[in-house]
Amino acid sequence: MKHTALALVTAFACLLGRPAEARSLLDYVGQCVPFARQASGIQIYGDAWTWWDQAKDRYQRGEQPRVGSVIAFARQSRLPLGHVAVVSRTVESRVLMLTHANWSRFDGERGHAEQDVTVFDVSKNNDWSEVKVWFRDSNGLGGTIYKVHGFIYAPGRPHENLTAKSPDYVGALIDAYVPGAGIDANTRTAR
Repeated sequence: MKHTALALVTAFACLLGRPAEARSLLDYVGQCVPFARQASGIQIYGDAWTWWDQAKDRYQRGEQPRVGSVIAFARQSRLPLGHVAVVSRTVESRVLMLTHANWSRFDGERGHAEQDVTVFDVSKNNDWSEVKVWFRDSNGLGGTIYKVHGFIYAPGRPHENLTAKSPDYVGALIDAYVPGAGIDANTRTAR
């Protein structure tokens, strides 16, 4: 019952264009758009796939990630409404960490915030146009390649809880560069 009430409050708040109040950024439960707006300070509304075009002439946009910028995923079969997430750390030229909501499941439920999630640039030109994203459900990056429009640069400072005090840089590099790092070699299933 508690989760149902929270989901209703979150849905109603999204209709009003405001995220549901959470005790902290990471307590958030809801859609990616209100979360990205709260975490980045970028004031764009509407489905995630519309953010890239809406940002034109309002915010700077580009191909290079910056901490606090919003990565705008294109609409595609696996993401019919697109997706937006906030860059929390740069690990190296092809590996980032994101903080976002409504990606993996927690206890079978979507909508929760995740902090410092590994993202790997798999584009041929190292321009972040194609990425793989850590998916908690499979404990790995998986095989899905997601199309990305680019990065929308936030005008101010990122949210104070955007990244952890001690993120796992080594783990992020292993996730990106070691094929099957999240797969149990004996069973060929996710650990």
